[in-house]
Amino acid sequence: MSLDPLAIVTAFGLIFLAELPDKTMFASLAMGTRMRPLYVWFGTSSAFLVHVAIAVGAGSLIGLLPDWIVKLVSALLFAFGAFMLLRGGAEDDEEDAGGRTVTGFWPVYSTAFMAVFISEWGDLTQITTANLAASNGTWSTAIGSAAALMSVSALALLAGRFIAKRVPLKTVQRIGGLCMLGLAIWSVTEIFTG
Repeated sequence: MSLDPLAIVTAFGLIFLAELPDKTMFASLAMGTRMRPLYVWFGTSSAFLVHVAIAVGAGSLIGLLPDWIVKLVSALLFAFGAFMLLRGGAEDDEEDAGGRTVTGFWPVYSTAFMAVFISEWGDLTQITTANLAASNGTWSTAIGSAAALMSVSALALLAGRFIAKRVPLKTVQRIGGLCMLGLAIWSVTEIFTG
């Protein structure tokens, strides 16, 4: 097992930017206002770890294909990610889980786990994680992606209201989209130069 620091930082940066304007951040924020934030974070983090493992496994399978096909698939997935972020994607409204307060570790944990586990299937960050695992290495991608997802959840729970009022999520989406577009172009050029 070898770790590539650049791959870890790349995965962290891309996943962090892609997840910031995502519905999961708003769900974490909403749950944190009604439930104990630390319990919510344990639940969301556990769900993210499961999704990262699934995505990295899929990416490892993609990595078995010939190099030019992997780069082409990577370019297409990055282009799709850029499109999703740059087209707006802000139609995900803050989800309201009702007015009921959930207490106790296991009820809060399972509520947060299930909310994230169900909502993240086929999500942009899961697709991006699989894509990065195919080209940048399994463990490095897993570490960077998991750290980014868990960080966004923690950020939403700790400072979500401040961010929502001060930093336009549209700006974060555009930065993430431009980064993914750049990686799509880079992947295509590697097909012809590598």
